[in-house]
Amino acid sequence: MNARKPFRFEKLEVWQAARQFGGELYRLTRDWPAHEKFGLTAQLRRAAVSVSANIAEGSGRNSDRDFAHFLEQAYGSLMETASLLFLALDASYLSERACENLLDKADSIARQLASLNRSLAVNAPKTPFARKPAGSRPSSFDPRP
Repeated sequence: MNARKPFRFEKLEVWQAARQFGGELYRLTRDWPAHEKFGLTAQLRRAAVSVSANIAEGSGRNSDRDFAHFLEQAYGSLMETASLLFLALDASYLSERACENLLDKADSIARQLASLNRSLAVNAPKTPFARKPAGSRPSSFDPRP
């Protein structure tokens, strides 16, 4: 019996990291208040899942330009996730330490997305944003060339 060949996206470290990140957020939100089931919990889960899903979808496209577009979408979903983490912190659903840990993971994924995007042979607009050093809240994201 032949073993299944991995999909292109499965080989991407950024997809693997995004998948783990999404899974972590799913587990984390299991115990959030029931009244948030269709609110913050659902929105955070959708945004987090969208990161890995867009990477996977883009990897299946026929051109680097299309792939770059989906990496931009993944980046946008990652920024949405980060913003929702701040709301969860404000609502006391997350500790500051847990929030910071998740934001660090989001920052790492953002850097990987930017690096992969830069590696593509296209003139797609780049959005390599990275977080400022700790203690620089509330505007924690800076554009970097």
